[in-house]
Amino acid sequence: VQLQASGGGLVQAGGSLRLSCVASVHTFSRHVMGWFRQAPGKERDFVAVISWSGGSTYYADSVKGRFTISRDNAKNTVYLAMNSLKPEDTAVYFCAAGELDQPINSLFYGADYWGKGTQVTVSS
Repeated sequence: VQLQASGGGLVQAGGSLRLSCVASVHTFSRHVMGWFRQAPGKERDFVAVISWSGGSTYYADSVKGRFTISRDNAKNTVYLAMNSLKPEDTAVYFCAAGELDQPINSLFYGADYWGKGTQVTVSS
């Protein structure tokens, strides 16, 4: 599974961005997908995860109510819509995928496949 994320950039506090991640795998609809982020000098943290069909989602408390994860299985793409951005959201955001046919909680603490990351910078 290869993952290519895009959509990062520089935005002012209170602004919005939408990240996209395209997966090069024919079994995309059978992989749990998610997003993690890593701020400078910190560990990589869980942000959000979405089930195979998109019917279930989970979020880190720090982004709940501001970020929305979604997927389009016809396009092999997962999205992260980020609203009301704060300076503390500044990080490299990584797209992540679970192994084939794994449950949604398999992505809570790590992933089997990672994208290269896209930088999100929120200025105050």
